[in-house]
Amino acid sequence: MKYNKALLQLLVCISLFAPALLRAQEQPGDSTLQTATLQQCINYALKNQPAVKQSLIDEEIGERDINSALSGWLPQVNATGSLNDNIKRQVMAFEGQTRTIGTKYTSALGVQASQQILNAGLIQASRTAKWYRQQYKQGTQNTRINTVIDVSKAYYDILTSQEQLKITDENIARLQKQLKDAYAQYEGGLVDKTDYKRAQISLSNSYADKKRISELLKYKYSYLKQLMGYPAEKQLELISASSNMETEAFVDTTQQLNYRNRVEYQLLETQRKLQGINTSYNKLAYLPSLAANYNYNYNYLNDKFADLYDRHFPSSVAGLTLSIPIFQGTYRIQQIRRSQLQERRIDLDLLNTKNQIFSQYEAALATYKANLNDWKTASQNVELSRDVYNTIKLQYNEGIKTYLELMTAETDLRTTQINYLNALYSLLSSKLDLQQALGTITTQQ
Repeated sequence: MKYNKALLQLLVCISLFAPALLRAQEQPGDSTLQTATLQQCINYALKNQPAVKQSLIDEEIGERDINSALSGWLPQVNATGSLNDNIKRQVMAFEGQTRTIGTKYTSALGVQASQQILNAGLIQASRTAKWYRQQYKQGTQNTRINTVIDVSKAYYDILTSQEQLKITDENIARLQKQLKDAYAQYEGGLVDKTDYKRAQISLSNSYADKKRISELLKYKYSYLKQLMGYPAEKQLELISASSNMETEAFVDTTQQLNYRNRVEYQLLETQRKLQGINTSYNKLAYLPSLAANYNYNYNYLNDKFADLYDRHFPSSVAGLTLSIPIFQGTYRIQQIRRSQLQERRIDLDLLNTKNQIFSQYEAALATYKANLNDWKTASQNVELSRDVYNTIKLQYNEGIKTYLELMTAETDLRTTQINYLNALYSLLSSKLDLQQALGTITTQQ
C-alpha cells in the first residue's frame, strides 16, 4: 500500500514538472537572438563572426609556433638502433700477417641526450615570443574593431529603412484619404477628374516605394546576418527607434588625435620591435654555440646471428660541444645590413601611416561636422514642411488652395522626411568613421 502511494506521488510530480522541463529544452540557445539591440548584435558578431573566429585560431597557431621555437631549450632525447651484416669484413696487416678483424654481425641500441646551453637562434626565439604574442592579439583586435564598425553601420541602415517604411505608410494613408476626398468632390461635380487622377498616381508611386524599400530591407537583413555570422534561415528583428539613433549620433569633436590609439600603428610598432630583435640576432650569430650531450649504447658482436644478442658490451660518453663560427664569407654581414634596411623601411611605414591617420582623421572630422549640419537642417526642414502641409491642407479643404498645391506640399513633406533619415544615417556612419580615425572604437562599442 505504501509502495503504491509513493508511486502515485512520483507520477504526479512528473506530470507537473515535465511541461516545464520540455519548455526549457525548447528554449533557443545562444545560436539565435530573434530580437536584438545594437549591443547584442555586436556581441553576437564578436562571438560567431567567421573572421573573428579565424583571428582567434591564428592566435592559437601563433602560440603553437612560439612554443615550438622555444622547445629547443628543453632536453632533446633520441633512441637509435642498428643491425649490420658485415658481408666483407675489414682486413689489417699485423706483424707481417693479414688478419680479418671484427665479427660478421654487429648491432647497437643507444640513447642520446643533448641540452642547449648557448644558442643564438634560441635566444632570439625567447626575446621575440612576447612581441609575437602581442602581434597576434593586435591582429585579432583589428578584426574585432572592423566587425564592430561594419555591424553598426548595417544595423543603422536597417533601422533607417524601417523608418522609411513608416513614413511611406503614413504617406499612403494620407494619399488614400486625399483620393477618397478628391473622388467625392468629382462625383459631386465640384472639381474635374484631374485631382483624383493625380492622387491615384501619387498613391501608386507610394506603393511602389514601399515595395522597393521592403525588398531592399530583406537584403539588408541578410547582409547584417552575414556580418554577424548569424544563421541565414533564422529570424532576426532589431529593437530600436529613430529617437535612439539621434541620441547615439553625437561624439566629442574636441578629442585630440593620438596615433598610438590606432591598432594599425600599434601593429607597425610591434613589427619594428621584432625587426630590431632580428638585427640583434644577426649580430649574435657571431657568438659560439654550446651544448651538452650524453650517449649510452648497448653493443652486440657475434659471428653467429642466432647468438648475436646473448652478450652486450655497454658504452657511454658525456661531453660538451662547442661550435665557433669563424668565417662564413660575408653572409652574416649581409644579413645584418639587410635587417637594418628593413628597420629603416618600417620607420618609413610608420611615418606614412602617421600621415594617413592624420589625413583620415581630418576627413572624418570634416565629414562628421558637415553631416551634423545637414542633419540639423533636415530636422528643421521636416518641421517646416509639416507646418506648410497642414496649412495648405486646411486651405484646400476650405477651397482656397488647389489640389496641385496640396500635392506639392505633400511631396515636399515626404522628401524632407526621407532626407532627414538619410542625413541621420550619414551622421551615424560618419561618427563611426571618426571614432575609428581617433582609435576610440572598442569591442564594447
